[in-house]
Parts: sequence; C-alpha cells; structure tokens
Amino acid sequence: MKMKSIISVINLKKDYGTLKAVKGVSFDVYKDEVFGILGPNGAGKTTTLEMMEGLRKIDSGKVMIDGIDAQKCPDKIKNITGVQLQATAVFDYLTLAELLDLYASFYGRKIDSLELLDKVDLEDKKGFFVDSLSGGQKQRFSIAIALVNDPKVIFLDEPSTGLDPQARRNLWDLVKELRLSDKKTVVLTTHYMDEAEYLCDRVAVMDHGDVVALDTPDNLINELLKKGFKKKVEVKPANLEDVFIDLTGHSLRE
Repeated sequence: MKMKSIISVINLKKDYGTLKAVKGVSFDVYKDEVFGILGPNGAGKTTTLEMMEGLRKIDSGKVMIDGIDAQKCPDKIKNITGVQLQATAVFDYLTLAELLDLYASFYGRKIDSLELLDKVDLEDKKGFFVDSLSGGQKQRFSIAIALVNDPKVIFLDEPSTGLDPQARRNLWDLVKELRLSDKKTVVLTTHYMDEAEYLCDRVAVMDHGDVVALDTPDNLINELLKKGFKKKVEVKPANLEDVFIDLTGHSLRE
C-alpha cells in the first residue's frame, strides 16, 4: 500500500557564503510516521530541519507540509506544526500551566493545560516555574509547548541530549505515544543511533549537505551486512544502559 506523504522536501539548498550547507536535498515524510534526520556535526541536518520548520530562510527549493508551501504561507504552517527546540525561552514568573495557557492563546485556542501536562508526565508540576525543573522535565515541557496547537507535525531537535537513562527512555515512550495514540507525524534529529533505531520508521542519513541514504533502520542495517560487514566484538542482547535501568528502575528520578 502506498504511503501518503504529509511533507515533501524538494531540492532544498542553503549556503553560508562559500559553504554549501545543504545541497539540493529531497525526500518525503509519510503521514503518522517518525522520521529521523541523522548525520555528524556539520552534515546539514539541523539547517534542513530549521528550513522545514520555517525558522531559517530557504535559498532555493521548496518545503510542502500538508499541501502548504512553507515559505509562501508561514502562518498557515505554524498552525499545523509544533516545534521543540533544544533551548526554549519562557517567562520566568509564570507557572507551567500558565505558560501553556499563554502559548495556546497565541493560536487563539483554549486548552486543558492539566491534561496536556499529564500527557508529558508533569501534572504534579503545574504550579512550578520552569527554572525548578530537571533537564528531562524541561525537555518534556518543551514538547508540551509544541503540542498546544494540536499540530499535525511535530519537529524535535535532539530531544534526549543530556538526559539520564530513565528520562531518555521516558521521552522515547512519549514520542511513541505521539505517533501511535495521537496520530502525529514526528520529525526528529538525533546523534544517538540507538534512539533512531528504536523510534524511527525511516531515517535520512546526511553528510556534507547531501542525503547519502534513506530507508528503514532495518533495511539500512541489512544492506551493510550484505557488504560483508562484521562487528569487531560480539553484540550482546543487552547493553550497559539496560543494566543501569534494571538496577535502578524505570521510574523517573525528578
């Protein structure tokens, strides 16, 4: 069955002087999938994501989201997308519940802030200020902000960077829930390959401004194995993070 695209990136380019950061990138993102953009530092993945989000000017090419030209109609795009940034500036003296109500008002919406906080496991922090939150709580709250307009597409930029194992696994569960239960399309960047393998239906691997591979994680791994690749050490069915979680529990320490 042919998958329906909700995002089309068409020959996207971005230069910074003589540096060609993104060199004519094209790909589609399917409705209700988790799509990962991977690559080393300087590969162009964050620039690509920011152009998709409308946060960075497109030099040439096009981004279509749900049939809307992202560059020509940025206001329409903002109404159907949510963006989680690595760092989000907020008003210092508003509680989490008040902040969500404020952000919802920017879209002319009224929301149940407690229900949204519960979705990201922060209902008990409704009266707290952002500065009092742990790193994992701040990441989950930034996702709550991205959800206030009930978007069709959510962009996550390295969402689990700096989190401890419990907070990271909790965030993975949240992303899975957004896709499976809430029927959101999620586009994320990450440096963690285990995260991409666990969360993503498909990944685009970028290097030097180009997409060098695009497929499911399983297919990409199988293609590597066909080349005769063998690991230098035996891979066990568990890793040290699994040991850590087993010894210290799955619950959040916040």
